[in-house]
Order: sequence, then C-alpha cells, then structure tokens
Amino acid sequence: MLLAVHAQHETPMYWRREFPGRPEEARSVRAFAAHLLAGFPELDDVLLVLDELAVNTMRHTRSGEDGGSFTVDISMDVAGVIVYVADQGGPTEPRVRSLADLAEGGRGLLTVDALAATWSWTGTPRGRTIRATFPCTEQRG
Repeated sequence: MLLAVHAQHETPMYWRREFPGRPEEARSVRAFAAHLLAGFPELDDVLLVLDELAVNTMRHTRSGEDGGSFTVDISMDVAGVIVYVADQGGPTEPRVRSLADLAEGGRGLLTVDALAATWSWTGTPRGRTIRATFPCTEQRG
C-alpha cells in the first residue's frame, strides 16, 4: 500500500508596527522583535541591528523630529528573518563610515554590516527603508 504524504510548508510570518520617533522607542522596538522572534538562533544579532537602525532613524531623519515616526517590518520563514526600518527621510543617505570617522561615532551601519548577512536601502530624501537579512543557521528538526 502506498501512502501519500503531503509536505507541510511553514507559512511565512509578517508583522508591522509604527513607533513614535522618540529615543526611548528603541527599547520598544527590541521588545517587539524579541517577543515575535523568540527562539530564532540569530535573535541577538537581529535585536542589535534593529536597535542601531532605530537609533539612526531618530538621529538622522525627520522621524526623530517632533511628531515623527518610523515603521518596523519583520518577516520570518524557514529561510530566516528580514527586518525593514522605514523612516520619514532626511538630507543624507545611509552609509557605512570609514574607520577614520569612527572616533566621532557612526558605528551604527558598521554594526549592521557586520551582523546582518546582507543589508541595503532604498528611497529618497522624503523617506527611506533599510533592509537587513538574517538567514537561519540552525537546522530544524
């Protein structure tokens, strides 16, 4: 007798939340992601990257001005996690600073570059989104 077994696919998960552009919201971003991604092998890296992106958003874009806000999107499937942080734009483009510039700060995107498998940004001075990916490195049973 031949039994038909249907492969079960895990449904991708997707969450979005808007945050006020206040410095204390970085803690809320970390709590939001930690709750959703509990058990993800690379959770510490995801949390650190989200913290850096949230802080950068509030420091370097209109999202950090009075009444500003930013949005965090998180998607997860069997391949891993992708995070997006969308801001309200600003006069400069996101970039990794050179080592010579680090004495004055600017470690945020360097940290993102070191911890995320990939990262990129898209947008204009009116609004941007930074994307960072974290593949699942642990075998699932």
